[in-house]
Amino acid sequence: MRIDLSLLLVILGCALVTFVPRIAPFVLIRNMNMPQPLLKFLNYIPVCLLTALIVQGVLVKSDSAVSIDWHTLIIIIPTLLTALKSKSLLLTVLVGIATAAIVRFIF
Repeated sequence: MRIDLSLLLVILGCALVTFVPRIAPFVLIRNMNMPQPLLKFLNYIPVCLLTALIVQGVLVKSDSAVSIDWHTLIIIIPTLLTALKSKSLLLTVLVGIATAAIVRFIF
């Protein structure tokens, strides 16, 4: 396979545009001391984002109403219980994957 220069430049440009916004905040604030209330606020962001993604997956817009995707909800329940009980990311991911495979196999 042959890659010409313009395609290589597009790939490198896309990589740069993806990388810079992700790393720039860390580089800019790594030596700054932030106030404790701001740090406390920032700790809630991952939980809020994860909750928004989960709710978006469970609630499905159909015609004029919003309905629940029961298959996704069935997958979430044992995964959430595993996460709360074990506090192990690996075990939680494995339970989620296994539950998703079982639910998709049955339904």
